[in-house]
Amino acid sequence: MQSRGVTIRFFLAGTALGLFCALGCGKGQTSRAAETKSDPKAGLVKLDKKGVVWLDNRDPKRRRVLLKAEVVLREGSLEMFCCLKGTKEHESILAVDAKAIAIHTALVAAGAQPGKPVRFQPEYLPASGQQIEVLLQWKDDKGNHERVRAQQWVRNIETGKPLAHSWVFAGSRLERDPASGATYYWAEEGDLICVANFTSAMLDLSVQSSQANGELLFEPFTKRIPRDGTPVTIYLEPVAEKDDTKTAPPNG
Repeated sequence: MQSRGVTIRFFLAGTALGLFCALGCGKGQTSRAAETKSDPKAGLVKLDKKGVVWLDNRDPKRRRVLLKAEVVLREGSLEMFCCLKGTKEHESILAVDAKAIAIHTALVAAGAQPGKPVRFQPEYLPASGQQIEVLLQWKDDKGNHERVRAQQWVRNIETGKPLAHSWVFAGSRLERDPASGATYYWAEEGDLICVANFTSAMLDLSVQSSQANGELLFEPFTKRIPRDGTPVTIYLEPVAEKDDTKTAPPNG
């Protein structure tokens, strides 16, 4: 059980405080916590000590989560699009130095509704949950901002075309160890934004995609991906029902 993740207890106070500040800290109130966690740009609120996870609150009707990531893989087969640092970099294009439970909590603060992870038995049932638009922003070698949908970096091995499916907020799973009493979030194993189906996935594809080594369907779209180590900002935007508008990340 210890191998299935890390305890989430210390997040319950710190992350909750950050989210409370993100949502306004109450009408007419000023909070020192809000001052120390907020970016100078109004509406951007830092939700972890490392400054990796942010809530973009600039448009209250369309909140989104920002993640600071970096390119870790440009060639090879993929199980992930983005993993947690120190977990599955050998099969993921991007990695983030954060805790999965903090990102999950930020998505909920942004208004996203989690569903359920994939089920394989007694029959296959795809992951469910609110659709999440995944957008990328980085600087090229000349310092120019580049912006694309994450699907453009993932190539279908069979068709040679970019990933044609969207991600849903499956939400992974929380599980309590009866021996220790500790609660674990399964996505802490690294299964953050998946392109192969995992029961521990936080974001997954809502179509069947095998995780078996000989049956992996996706690979990096190498020529579209900047060099290893390139900093990338990931924008996670909950998509409202009947809203198929694709937005680009703001400048800055």
